[in-house]
Amino acid sequence: MSLKRILITNANIVNEGKITRGDIFIQDGMIYNIGENLADNEADIHIDATGKYVFPGIIDDQVHFREPGLTHKAEIYTESKAAVAGGITSYMEMPNTVPQATTLELLEDKFAIAKEKSLANYSFFFGATNDNIDEILKVDPENVCGIKVFQGSSTGNMLVDNQESLERIFKECKLLIATHSENDNIIKANLEKYKTEFGEDIPVKYHPKIRSAEACYDASKRVVDMARRYGSKLHVLHISTAEEVKLFDKNLPLEEKRITAEACIHHMWFSEEDYEEKGNFIKWNPAVKTKEDRDGVFQGVLDGHIDVIATDHAPHTIEEKGQKYGKAPSGGPLVQHSLVAMLDMYHAGKISLEMIVQKMCHNVAILFEIEKRGYLRPGYYADIVIADLEKPWTVTKENVLSKCGWSPFEGHTFRSSVTHTIVSGHLAYENGTFYEEVKGKRLKFSRKI
Repeated sequence: MSLKRILITNANIVNEGKITRGDIFIQDGMIYNIGENLADNEADIHIDATGKYVFPGIIDDQVHFREPGLTHKAEIYTESKAAVAGGITSYMEMPNTVPQATTLELLEDKFAIAKEKSLANYSFFFGATNDNIDEILKVDPENVCGIKVFQGSSTGNMLVDNQESLERIFKECKLLIATHSENDNIIKANLEKYKTEFGEDIPVKYHPKIRSAEACYDASKRVVDMARRYGSKLHVLHISTAEEVKLFDKNLPLEEKRITAEACIHHMWFSEEDYEEKGNFIKWNPAVKTKEDRDGVFQGVLDGHIDVIATDHAPHTIEEKGQKYGKAPSGGPLVQHSLVAMLDMYHAGKISLEMIVQKMCHNVAILFEIEKRGYLRPGYYADIVIADLEKPWTVTKENVLSKCGWSPFEGHTFRSSVTHTIVSGHLAYENGTFYEEVKGKRLKFSRKI
């Protein structure tokens, strides 16, 4: 199917550290030209962006879309649809599905599903275990975003808790290693302490005491030290404590960093004070912690210790979340609301639009060496989101698009709205309407390994 030519005019274009007024012409799925007075170009679709802001499409480097095997919670189709409505044009999905993506064959099965169903561009992490290093070394660096290592408890055998296995992965793997860093032994000891006091009905407010700051810092320091020892390319996901932020270098250009970090929306928005109202609906791993931790993580984003902003979108059903603390799973849906949440922070004077684009678009492309994405440049794929910064809307169950049907933001009124999302040159979303005849593309990586 041939892609339509799209002309965006009169836009406030946020790109590469500045905001300019201009037009964008899209042809054959690519950005053909950016400039002024491009209205002479023949277009099939004309979008007048007067008063609106145009950003590169958001790239989310950490999501859980639950397919295959957990589709009662979510599917690649439903979650990519929610992502596109939120301005996310590309995502990288985690391997802890059923079966787990711990062989090349199982990994390619997920790519095949996405090719048929995903409305956004996609890549999938390969899952590390204690005993699949030989399979890890076969992963094609141009076609796969990275290797995922779980240091904290996960499903099945995906907890890499054998020191020899961990050392070998860091020593021999040349691909980016993304880690979930929590010390499982510390967590288990803390959990037993609270079980002794409360039995199985532990109040959720103790979640950050169980999955503690100490557990996070200990595990993050361990992998940072290991990466320095072996020269590994390490990316530590969802930093949740102010103390961890200090482990990362803020002075090096991102292109020169071998060790990088990610912050997630929920760790910059919520604090332990919100457990009373939200309960298990803000139960994540790592846990939402103190206001000081929340503010420390946000400051780490601003000053360069933390390189990218993502979601760790991880939906569960309302019924699952309604169980007692010990049985309620951790995680929640966030892709539909990540950009508008950051735009609320812009409206509050906490972050600039240019910085939002740097951390959610440019830096993700730099870090993962994504081919021709993450910027608004002629010759790049046309991944574009248009937002109206003065169009408020309130989150309700009725307008949540994730299959799970709920959001931790329910009842909150966002000040900004996503009006259009263009994925690889296809207008996929416009003011509440989806155009699903063209699917997203597999991300490619320009790596020198």
